[in-house]
Amino acid sequence: MARSELAVPSATRLSGAGLTLAYDQRVVAEHLDVAIPDSSFTVIIGPNACGKSTLLRALARMLRPRKGAVHLDGGLITSLPSKEVARRLGLLPQSSIVPDGITVADLVGRGRYPHQRLMRQWSRADETAVAEAMRATDVAVLADRIVDELSGGQRQRVWLAMALAQETSILLLDEPTTFLDIAHQIEVLDLCAELHETGRTMVAVLHDLNQACRYATHLIVMREGRIVAQGDPSGIVTPELVRQVFDLRCEIIPDPQTGTPLIVPESRRRVRVAS
Repeated sequence: MARSELAVPSATRLSGAGLTLAYDQRVVAEHLDVAIPDSSFTVIIGPNACGKSTLLRALARMLRPRKGAVHLDGGLITSLPSKEVARRLGLLPQSSIVPDGITVADLVGRGRYPHQRLMRQWSRADETAVAEAMRATDVAVLADRIVDELSGGQRQRVWLAMALAQETSILLLDEPTTFLDIAHQIEVLDLCAELHETGRTMVAVLHDLNQACRYATHLIVMREGRIVAQGDPSGIVTPELVRQVFDLRCEIIPDPQTGTPLIVPESRRRVRVAS
C-alpha cells in the first residue's frame, strides 16, 4: 500500500461507503470507500478486470451495491427518482448503441429526456441546451449527418454532446477512449479537460496510466477489487505503486509537456554503449 493515500475527502456531492459490488454470485469488489472531489477530473485506473467500470456503474446507479451505499448530494442515490438522478449526473457508458438512421442532432436531443415532462415537451431551453452541447463538442457542423456514418472520434464527441445536453454538473465516462487511435484519444481527453475547466466534475475510467496522470486532478488506483491509492497523481504515482498494481518495473520522469508523472517501462534489453 502506497503511504496513506487511502484517506478520502469528505463533504463531496458523489461518494460511496463500504461498497461490495457483485454480478449474481461473483463478487467483483469489496470494502470500497470513495469520495469524488467536487469540480475534479477524477480518473479510475488499474489492471484489466480489477473493478474500475463496476465501481463507475455503482456510482452511476447502474449497479446496486450488495453492501454499502452510494450518496449523491447527501442522500442515498437509490432513493432518488431516475429522472432526478439524470438531471444531476450524466453517464457515457462503455458501449453505446446507436439507433439506426438517427442524425447527430436527434441523438444529442435525447439528452434532454430527463427535463421532459408530460405537460412540457420540447422547449426553447431544450433547443438552446442541444445547440450549446454541439458547439462545445465541435459537432454542430455534423448536425444532419447519420451517426453511423461518422468516424470513431466523431461518434464519441457526439455521445459526449448528448451527455452534455443533460446539463448535469457531474459527468461519468466509462473508457471514453476505447477503440480510438492515439490522435482521437487525445482529442477526446482534451475535450474532457476543457469541460472540466468549465466547472464540471468529471469521472472517467481509463486504461492508460500516462494519460491518467496527464489529465487527472484526482486519481483512484485499483487492484483486484480494492482501492490501493487515491490522490493527486504527482503525490501517489511511484515506481513502487506501479510495480504493486501493474506488476511493471519502471522509471518515472516528469512529462516534458506537462510536468506530470510519465511512466517509462524498464527495457527488456539494455542499450549497448559503443566503446
